[in-house]
Amino acid sequence: MRIIAVILLVLSVYLSLKHGWDAFQPLTPQQIETMNHLGVQQSVMPYFGVLSIFIGLMLCIPQTFFLANVLNAMIYILIKVLLLKAGDYGLALLETIFIAISLIMIKLKYPFKRHNL
Repeated sequence: MRIIAVILLVLSVYLSLKHGWDAFQPLTPQQIETMNHLGVQQSVMPYFGVLSIFIGLMLCIPQTFFLANVLNAMIYILIKVLLLKAGDYGLALLETIFIAISLIMIKLKYPFKRHNL
């Protein structure tokens, strides 16, 4: 179980930092179209970027691990709701996987604490 927890932690940290970094990069026309489709303004991207990077760093700290996973799940739920509102049921279903990862990580707990050894 600890190996699974480590893999999920590394995956979540990577995705959070990558998505945070990507929020500060110039948007492609396809990304702009997707954001318009979801009703998201381009001006909020830096805020989502900072939040995503912050969550990625929080995941690495045992004391903030639980809160980071809750915030991650909430963001995925927000994305899922926007996708459902836009009628994109396939991608909304995909978001369920990421919500589950956050919830599974909460259940498995932080993998590097001494009491988990």
